[in-house]
Amino acid sequence: MALKRRNRVEATFSMSSMTDLIFLLLIFFVMASTMSAPNDIKINLPQSKASTNTRQVVAKVFIDNLGQYSVALGKEKAQSIDAELLEAYLTGVQAQDSTMYIALHADQDIAYKEVVRVLDIANQNHMKLVIATKK
Repeated sequence: MALKRRNRVEATFSMSSMTDLIFLLLIFFVMASTMSAPNDIKINLPQSKASTNTRQVVAKVFIDNLGQYSVALGKEKAQSIDAELLEAYLTGVQAQDSTMYIALHADQDIAYKEVVRVLDIANQNHMKLVIATKK
């Protein structure tokens, strides 16, 4: 009387659970890497070949080749201002009109950190900023 075993052990391995784990880890790392990205400075960079008109430019910030700041409201003459007082001045102007644009006129020979200072002020206070260029 020969009895056969009905339960055979198969030599294969199911990879479906392993692929599920790999996809879950992939999704986790993709989501974690996008959450840890630093905040970028968002500015409106006009093209130098095309002209764009922003009609609501209220404040103009000028940085000359020596790194000195000047500001002008509307069509007024530019007045010199200290770099430490620039943020207080721009937030005061923004309090009057929150839909305004700030135009940054920076000399091409100045240090990049001077431009970034104005960009940081605009980013921290949620101001709209355009960089003025030549045609």
